[in-house]
Amino acid sequence: MTTTTAQTLTAEVRGWTSPRRVHPMTPDAGSRIVLTDRYLLRDGRPHIPVSGEFHFTRVLRSQWDRRLRLMRAGGLTAVAAYVFWNHHQPDADAPPAFDDGRDVAAFVDACARADLDVILRVGPWCHGEVRNGGLPDWVQAADVAHRTDDPAYLALVRPWFAALGAQLAGRLGGASRVIGIQIENEIYDQPGHIATLKAMAIEAGLVAPLYMATAWGGAELPADAVLPMFGGYADGFWVDADAPWDDTFREHFFFSHVWDDPGIGADVRGARASGRGALPDGFPAVTCELGGGMATAYHRRPVLDAEDIAAVANTKIGNGSAWQGYYMYAGGINPAPGLQESQSTGYPNDLPEFDYDFHAPIGAAGIPSRTHALLRTQHAFLRYFGERVAEMPSTLPDVLPQGVHDRSTPRWAVRSDGDEGVVFVTWQQPHDALDELPPVRFDVSLPGRRVVFSDVPVAIPRGTIARFPFGLVVGGATLEWATASPLAFLARPGGGAVLVLLAHAGIPPRVRIAGETREATGELWSWSVGEDAVVVLGAQHTDDVWVIDDRILLSADEIDVADDGGVAVWHRAGGAVRILDLDALRLRVLQPAGADVTPARDLPVVRGASGAGPAATYGSRDGRAAAPGTDRVVRDGDVYTVRIPDDLQDGPLEVSVDWVGDVAAVRADDVLVGDRFWDGTDWMLRIPAGTRRLSFHVLGLHREAAVWLHPRARARLAEATAQGVLAVTAQPADQRRLHG
Repeated sequence: MTTTTAQTLTAEVRGWTSPRRVHPMTPDAGSRIVLTDRYLLRDGRPHIPVSGEFHFTRVLRSQWDRRLRLMRAGGLTAVAAYVFWNHHQPDADAPPAFDDGRDVAAFVDACARADLDVILRVGPWCHGEVRNGGLPDWVQAADVAHRTDDPAYLALVRPWFAALGAQLAGRLGGASRVIGIQIENEIYDQPGHIATLKAMAIEAGLVAPLYMATAWGGAELPADAVLPMFGGYADGFWVDADAPWDDTFREHFFFSHVWDDPGIGADVRGARASGRGALPDGFPAVTCELGGGMATAYHRRPVLDAEDIAAVANTKIGNGSAWQGYYMYAGGINPAPGLQESQSTGYPNDLPEFDYDFHAPIGAAGIPSRTHALLRTQHAFLRYFGERVAEMPSTLPDVLPQGVHDRSTPRWAVRSDGDEGVVFVTWQQPHDALDELPPVRFDVSLPGRRVVFSDVPVAIPRGTIARFPFGLVVGGATLEWATASPLAFLARPGGGAVLVLLAHAGIPPRVRIAGETREATGELWSWSVGEDAVVVLGAQHTDDVWVIDDRILLSADEIDVADDGGVAVWHRAGGAVRILDLDALRLRVLQPAGADVTPARDLPVVRGASGAGPAATYGSRDGRAAAPGTDRVVRDGDVYTVRIPDDLQDGPLEVSVDWVGDVAAVRADDVLVGDRFWDGTDWMLRIPAGTRRLSFHVLGLHREAAVWLHPRARARLAEATAQGVLAVTAQPADQRRLHG
């Protein structure tokens, strides 16, 4: 075979430098969760949690179970949730309310039903783009030194913690599903205050194996008292409208052993000193805020592709992450007016009054995005191989990129225990597009041997987000290497095991076992080795593969699992559902039962009254443009009406709105149900059953508005012949069919 001249990429794997140590925070042998300096143990076994943020007070209680199951189907093992004080106790004269969508105990129970652990982020200051960071107005107005050990401030917090502890009685402790309590958020110079709040939480009965705090921005944390957590966003709304893509975003697309991010919260932190804190001794690398998308501020409206989100996540695993935590994973809607972060409440940014979609893997309407698809392949990898990967320290290559503007040096890293290992490759970033990398070959030095692959050098296309395994034990055989990513490792009903790999677009999937190399072709390829087998799914299934309950399923729709073990699907596209037969090593169609799927329907849009139109500015703070209030949008915006046909009024609807403008608000009949800052993407809504009419109020975007838009949105705005609501489609929201 003729080989192509290739660049050889080298790395020398080194093992752990000291024996594993259990952290004193979790000495209790009866706890489900034990913290070590390398990773977590769950029920005595190495475990890499995958957690996602879900704000239960921003989602209707009737939707909790379905969205939590969708998170579980996406490969998550845990849910993180802010508990916003001002959502529960807006008035000082009334006790905290835990009714309906504010029932935190019921939410923890719902997580348990979905087989998800819970991390409660109790603040009392949370941020979350919420008014006063979650402090009620009466607390914010109190004559106290907020977020300090001022006794008067602590006297306000203590009853709140006590109320939470009482509500959660019987659901906390070392054996419970609540594995962590986060104390405060983005506090940088008050380690003593964090320690005080932790003691108050324990006193109130808020007991969990782990206590944690955000560590970015060089935060000073009390030694050994809290688990430091980090983050990483591909882009953010918190920089100015005229700022370029910031280096603090760029760096997350590079493999590194630096975990601090000085950019997160920098605009709120202001002039307070911040350093670049190192990972504290005795702790593993843990994240709680890998951007699952990005919120939209009025002055800056980032839109990230699914590949951008997946690229950061893949890079963090390669860097040695012991916990993949996303913010947000499921978007939502503020439960009442006036609860958003805004300039009028002292923030530098205006956020929508209601919308908190975040372009998350699960949007505010409950619809999974393409980001959900790309991330769940990584999470499946961690589910089946995380116990092995946890034991593998991260090694950076011998040649590293020269700074965050280097667009030519390959970006990769290795995790290996000296025998098995994974080469992580990320060649994707937003804004400043990368060119295809010329052919490369990996040369990894292990103690006592070298692994060199592929036999045919591979060019790395833009958009590559890969995990190439080597030395992987597959039942009775060893996978020497492969240029496809591990997805699952499953037992065959008739005996033996199946390793399932996923190919990558533009990279030939080559597999080497027992000195023989083969190249996979087609949408499904298999290689049997005794009673074991390797299966490679084609790259065309990157967006539609699901791994649920040890089954490989292919569907463009949202997969759920029925109680009787059959495969249930929430249909939108209404296409086929296929399953991988692990014995026959072929794909089999699962036949649907029940009514046909009602497709999305175009609804007529009627232009109504014209409003006063947009202004060039609605004010500003610290140089950042202010948003027009919702009242002004309704008053001055152009009106568009959509009537819901009688046959679509029986149940809730998923509505897609194609529009161009600046700010819009929508009423279902006469009830205001949402708002949106335009960023070039469709607006997805979940509309209550019985709605007869939608009324959209749209303010156009003034040509002089000091607003940053993604270049795609800016180009669409320039091409648009008119602003306003252009098209609306609707489809029944809850079309669930069983397949078997």
